[in-house]
Amino acid sequence: MTAASPRILSIIPPMTQLNTPYPATAYLTGFLRSRGFQAEQTDLALALVLELLSPAGLPKIKAAAEAIPGKKRSNTIKIFLNEFARYQASIGPAIALLQGLDGSIAHRICTRAFLPEGPRFASLDNYLDEDGGDPLAWAFGSLGVQDRARHLATLYLNDLADVLREAVDTRFEFVRYGESLAQSQASFNPLATALAAPPTLVDTTLQNLAKIPVDRSNPDIVLISVPFPGSVYAAFRIAQTIKAYRPNIITVLGGGYVNTELRELAEPRVFDYFDYVTLDDGEKPLLALFEHLAGQRPRLNLVRTFTRVDGAVRYFNASEPDIPFEEVGTPTWDGLPLNRYLSLLDMLNPMHRLWSDGHWNKLTVAHGCYWKKCSFCDVSLDYIGRYDAASAKVLVDRIEQIIAETGHTGFHLVDEAAPPKALRALAEELQRRNLAISWWGNIRFEKSFTPELCLQLAESGCIAISGGLEVASDRLLELMKKGVSVDQVARVTRAFTDAGVLVHAYLMYGFPTQTVQDTVDALEYVRQLFAEGCIQSGFFHRFTCTVHSPVGQNPAEYGIKLQPLPPGKFGKNDVHFIDPTGVDHDRLGKALNKALYNYMHGICLDQDVRSWFDEKVPRPTVARHRISKALSASPACAS
Repeated sequence: MTAASPRILSIIPPMTQLNTPYPATAYLTGFLRSRGFQAEQTDLALALVLELLSPAGLPKIKAAAEAIPGKKRSNTIKIFLNEFARYQASIGPAIALLQGLDGSIAHRICTRAFLPEGPRFASLDNYLDEDGGDPLAWAFGSLGVQDRARHLATLYLNDLADVLREAVDTRFEFVRYGESLAQSQASFNPLATALAAPPTLVDTTLQNLAKIPVDRSNPDIVLISVPFPGSVYAAFRIAQTIKAYRPNIITVLGGGYVNTELRELAEPRVFDYFDYVTLDDGEKPLLALFEHLAGQRPRLNLVRTFTRVDGAVRYFNASEPDIPFEEVGTPTWDGLPLNRYLSLLDMLNPMHRLWSDGHWNKLTVAHGCYWKKCSFCDVSLDYIGRYDAASAKVLVDRIEQIIAETGHTGFHLVDEAAPPKALRALAEELQRRNLAISWWGNIRFEKSFTPELCLQLAESGCIAISGGLEVASDRLLELMKKGVSVDQVARVTRAFTDAGVLVHAYLMYGFPTQTVQDTVDALEYVRQLFAEGCIQSGFFHRFTCTVHSPVGQNPAEYGIKLQPLPPGKFGKNDVHFIDPTGVDHDRLGKALNKALYNYMHGICLDQDVRSWFDEKVPRPTVARHRISKALSASPACAS
């Protein structure tokens, strides 16, 4: 084997996204092809769902549901069995609608008489109008037939996912398959036990699907990228299948989960499934590995790579520079069935729906984060700490190549935080070439985003941005080292909104020393930001302390004490801590999420925020019109 000869297959394991391919394999495949390698890719996450939720797959699910004793059948299972003939008749058309292949069925779906309706449809009761009329009229009016039908079809698929979880595999979810087996698991035992158990219908389906691309591509090496804990179990199932089916194939594990949770990997059993595990960006480690397998590089000179030697895990990391970001090549989606992805419509909020609705070409403006100071973030890791940008010319060259390949002009910029200067240069280059695209991405709400810049970005195709407001408290924002204030966030987000750009805010609760008063005040800030048209969407995350963040590495600076990590040789990331405030953040979180759900639908924006809490909480100390005054007091100014 020479360095350029191996056939390489990259696999997206279940579960990631269903509306567009997760980009890891597209990035790697594009890079490897640019270096002359024979590289293919496949998405087994999409393939698994399409196989299970199909006219051929539903009878197998039905058989599993019928095996549940009658007295133990939930309402979900009962509806599925009672309405099975309708499910069997409607599954194909519903999938085709969500794939954009058959819009004609939308009219039948909108009658509410075509799709069987399980418990998930109860969410529509939240939208009933005072006259008992159409619950979705506020969102879609008398038009919007396609969107209305896709929302109903999404609820229908969610019902079927619930059936799968109850009747076939309790671990199944569309985006978090078997997540608890891998998330911050110090011990490999739960995963090993699950992999040794008799396979479920989901498992056997996945195993059969994994053999198809192996037979088609006949690879020497299979790369499996696991971005999240919810894709780890399936990744190991796939590797297990390949090892049994074609033991000569070299299997390699990498991805975001590995880069954060397996940095101290010492569990030999992992290598019963994977021959090698690589850390951080895969380009350099893979080139080194291919050279090693071809006999052109000693094992000692592997780069950021774990393997098993004489029964023990060893880590090899020759000091070599990474591939510059400008030289990693253009992502390619060649080989992925772009016309078979599902445009789901879970949330009717126009900003929130972007994550699951439609195909988006994924693109990175710059590697890493230019700010890299936030105390809750893994700033010590490569994917954050190593900042490396590409020129606007290179980026737009990549955009043009991707459009030519995919036929899609929508781009999701997947940076940790896209730099303002780089976005300005990107906008200027797009405008110079008169290239019409739509794009959205993540930023920091910093003052460099002036009204002028926001308008320029909008004119270049920016339709939406997201950014971290975290805890809307100036005291806590300073403790987090966010480098922004609440007033500044208000002015920047309003500038984007005024330019016609949708704004999503990442929100956080449970940060060290956050009191009940802080939480109530933060919700009042969020209410006012919605009411003033600064943000249109948001999501509350519970703060998690990680071992790679400044909080995890210097807990005393944040007023907390870390609890000992459980012993083990596998995952290491989340760490529990003792906060002297003693606040029950989980209970408060329910109120926060309930309030936010209503705010995103324009409901109860004038209501006292204390009404969302089940317990008595203090009155907000934030003035009722604080955000309004901040907006009128001072415009955003250039840095």
